[in-house]
Amino acid sequence: MKGIPAIELRNVTKKFGSVVANKNVNLSVMRGEILSILGENGSGKTTLMNMISGIYYPDEGQIFIDGEEVVIRSPKDAFRYKIGMIHQHFKLVDLFTAAENVVLGLEEKEKYSVKSAAQKVAELCERYGFEIDPNKKIYEMSVSEKQTVEILKVLYRGADILILDEPTAVLTPQETQKLFAVLRKMREEGHSIVIITHKLHEVMSLSDRVSVLRKGEYIDTVVTAETTEEELTEMMVGQKVVLNIERSEPKDRRERLMVKDLNCTNTDGVKMLNHVSFTAYSGEILGIAGIAGSGQRELLEAIAGLQSLESGEILYHNPKTDEVVELRDKNTKQIHDLGVRLSFIPEDRLGMGLVANMGIVDNILLRRYQKGKGMFVQRAKPREIAEQIVEDLNVVTPDLKTPVRRLSGGNVQKVLLGRELSFTPTVLMAAYPVRGLDINSSYTIYNVLNEQKEKGVAVIFVGEDLDVLIDLCDRIMVINSGTITGMVDARSATKEQIGLLMTKTDGGAEA
Repeated sequence: MKGIPAIELRNVTKKFGSVVANKNVNLSVMRGEILSILGENGSGKTTLMNMISGIYYPDEGQIFIDGEEVVIRSPKDAFRYKIGMIHQHFKLVDLFTAAENVVLGLEEKEKYSVKSAAQKVAELCERYGFEIDPNKKIYEMSVSEKQTVEILKVLYRGADILILDEPTAVLTPQETQKLFAVLRKMREEGHSIVIITHKLHEVMSLSDRVSVLRKGEYIDTVVTAETTEEELTEMMVGQKVVLNIERSEPKDRRERLMVKDLNCTNTDGVKMLNHVSFTAYSGEILGIAGIAGSGQRELLEAIAGLQSLESGEILYHNPKTDEVVELRDKNTKQIHDLGVRLSFIPEDRLGMGLVANMGIVDNILLRRYQKGKGMFVQRAKPREIAEQIVEDLNVVTPDLKTPVRRLSGGNVQKVLLGRELSFTPTVLMAAYPVRGLDINSSYTIYNVLNEQKEKGVAVIFVGEDLDVLIDLCDRIMVINSGTITGMVDARSATKEQIGLLMTKTDGGAEA
């Protein structure tokens, strides 16, 4: 079998109506290798992998396993050919144990035994180096443990071709290294592993080869050791991209936002913010790092007047009047009028801030309708702003009237962020502003945030990529389970140091 690909795709095409997701893609994965799939958002990476794993069926083309053509119409067919996919969003039953989730849905010939299943899961853990208790409930697990259960599910079913979609998106650096160690061990045992990721440094450190897609088409496959991040980026976007974040030194640094002892509990009685205190300064970027769901959203929404609090103060130093104002007693409009802007990009991008059926101009108009005279709405200024956003942030749209729901997720984010920037904020809170954006657009956003910093804006940036947080921010505040566990100087901090703080449970001192 040596020299014959574990998987080979020939001229695979997939369409959704008039949209071509993949066009004549030719791709191969060898036995005992880790292949990374790179591409901008919308390049067809996940669609292509979904065809291999049986979620979608190709409109044209052929799929070969170990040199033989196969037909994969369902995930069950994929498992028959020992293919398993670990999705970015886990599909687990919280009330079940790890072992119960692993065997869920299997047709066992023998009588089902929880003890036997747990024993087999433990053997898999020992073989590959996983650290997990088979009898532990899912709701008691960390994110990395849940991901481990997902991997065990496909291994238990005999998969030797594994596809992982953004596997490190919610992992700490330490958890990422553990995962990579397991994947390397699988490679040594002859498994074929395909990883979809946006993180170029991980591609360079883990994969043997890299395949690049652009706008649904296959561009090339290169040996990882023989390429660079810059070359891969150029292949993805079709032009040279400078991958440098120009971080300037803070100037005229003054207290702008003082958060003191915030406490917040959700409707289930879970403490989301636990005695949170920090200060954000003008002319700096304060980064917030933490595992997803650690209280980042609640914190930003509390500052913006969207989250009720049990106790605490949110003090704003108004640069125009030099007064210190309590924001907690104010509604969202009053906070907005003071210059505090929240650009929050949740998973439901159209659920906050933008109206899906409206175009860019009308969505900007929502924030400016009170500036009109009399009973008539003034549309000239919003149109001018919309045109500027499209030009400055490279928003891809047929025209300014196209409903934003028809735009890609990344372009929706650009419109939302651009609109907030157009109102000259004094505090800008950007949560995951590059989520869903390609590398070129991401660096455009980083530069925009730096420009706001240089204008004296206090920027609060919530991000997932620790490398970006370290390169972009001046200070990084780490939060875990609603508690601030540390504040570090981004210029001297390491990913390992931040990763440890992300798993720490007690509070830390401010830098």
